[in-house]
Amino acid sequence: MARLVSVNVGLPKDVSWRGRTVRTGIWKSPVTGPRTVRRLNIDGDGQGDLAGHGGEMRAVMVYQLDSYRYWQHELGRDDFVLGQFGENFTVEGLADDEVCIGDRYRIGDAVFEVTQPRVTCYRVGLRMDDPRMPALLVSHRRPGFYFRVIAEGEVAAGQDIIKIATGPGRMTVTEVDGLLYLPEHPRDRLERALRIDALSPGWQGSFQALLEQAAHGPAGTTGNAGLHAENAGAGPAWDGFRPLTVARVARESRSVISLWLADPDGTPLPAAAPGQYLTVRLDAGVDGPELVRSYSLSGQPGGDQYRISVKRESHGAASTRIHTRVRAGRHLQAAAPRGTFTLAPGRTPVILASAGVGVTPVEAMLRALADSRTTRQVWWLHGARNGDDHAFAAESRRLLAQLPHSHVRICYSRPRPEDRHGTDYTDTGHLSAALLTRVGLPTDADAYLCGPTAFMNDLTEALTAAGLGPGQIHTEVFGAGPALTPGIAATAARPPHPPAGAPGTGPAVSFARSGLTVPWKPEYRTLLELAEDCDVPVRWSCRTGVCHTCETGLLGGRVDYAPDPVGPPAGGNALICCSRPRGDVVLDL
Repeated sequence: MARLVSVNVGLPKDVSWRGRTVRTGIWKSPVTGPRTVRRLNIDGDGQGDLAGHGGEMRAVMVYQLDSYRYWQHELGRDDFVLGQFGENFTVEGLADDEVCIGDRYRIGDAVFEVTQPRVTCYRVGLRMDDPRMPALLVSHRRPGFYFRVIAEGEVAAGQDIIKIATGPGRMTVTEVDGLLYLPEHPRDRLERALRIDALSPGWQGSFQALLEQAAHGPAGTTGNAGLHAENAGAGPAWDGFRPLTVARVARESRSVISLWLADPDGTPLPAAAPGQYLTVRLDAGVDGPELVRSYSLSGQPGGDQYRISVKRESHGAASTRIHTRVRAGRHLQAAAPRGTFTLAPGRTPVILASAGVGVTPVEAMLRALADSRTTRQVWWLHGARNGDDHAFAAESRRLLAQLPHSHVRICYSRPRPEDRHGTDYTDTGHLSAALLTRVGLPTDADAYLCGPTAFMNDLTEALTAAGLGPGQIHTEVFGAGPALTPGIAATAARPPHPPAGAPGTGPAVSFARSGLTVPWKPEYRTLLELAEDCDVPVRWSCRTGVCHTCETGLLGGRVDYAPDPVGPPAGGNALICCSRPRGDVVLDL
């Protein structure tokens, strides 16, 4: 019979790691005597990052003595103490390849239900003083698992663990863990897992995403939608950068010009989805160093050319070069269209809201809606200073006139005398949350927002207050996206910059969204470490190629992995937490 060997608890504390402070509760220590287990945890226990740990479905972490013995042999260590793997219950028995999701057990006065495998993050590597551990726990099929507390009560070391019910799907912890993280995702096993009510909602959502990817994904779909739904897809239309000819240049407003880019041979370019962006490389020359920048596609989706629209910024090196140097007939190097801020098909109303040059991706969405002769309600909301700064004014009016159920609000914050109220604009002032509240937007709409961060935050708050759910509100961020560094204490944000010390001598690493290119230094173990030293916003969790949180568009170049990731990223992407540049690379960061 299985036995509870040790009850381990620990409250969150600050730990120094790589020059930063980590808030973590992974340091657990055995306690003597009985402890009360409650719905969310054990008395005296806590979690430092409630987004990734803890909660009702992850109240108690379980790990086995047999796995202790396995890792002692595998790692050649003899320094383990109970609680070493961050578990609350150290147990004899209850092997991952025998315990099933939904199994129920009685220990002392309490009753527990198995809900999911452990989700490994970097903190288990921190506790083990071995950064490989998140990947090893998955690849060696020894993750451990979580209990949900069905009945609260007292437990104590030495008590028997009595099985009182078998999970309905008879899917073991090992099988469920591999179904998400390993490369194979058989459809019948996904369907079986989704029929297990005890499986935690997060894992159910991941398996549902994998099932939809298998059923509805386009031909050639790659990546793991269960771990990173936004990156799973058919991959970019071409690898790296290719030359495109500037077929035409036109002025859209006082500060915005458009470039039409075509295949040099006249062949129609691969179709881009409405809302995607194009990354262009301006080669080094008399105008300055090589520059890499991304610009939203603003033209007709599916057209034989691409249109990008570029606002000249007062201190923008790339935008200034484009405005002053790029002319029809010149070639630009371009990566394939990318981006997940795209118009979804459907019949629900559509809200397209933008400010300034943020109009570019939603202009492409408006064109797609007009081309499809949609009968959906379309709400066009835009803010500009005045007619001089209103890009696509005539074009958007013409497209909106083709839509039978369109609604328009154009806000000019500083209209000129010649700007016509009721024709050029509808409201004086900024496009604001207060305006959205007044106009009565439909709550079943899908909203697409693009503009300055403060603008999108205000409108997101207003749309949420109006009744739209998080899944209905889609935003496109200018420049680098928000960072995700779980458990790391917040510090003052700094703009991206070259790393301290002497420049490297290795391949060039370009962070396209951050506008930064730096030479690689061999002392960095991964591209993630380089990005962190440059204060480029990054997203990560495991740091060993398991969770795919760090998955990033690889716009150009190749990478080498060390260690190999547990599962590959989507085509055209890289896991920066475990990769190094093979040559010059361009990352979508």
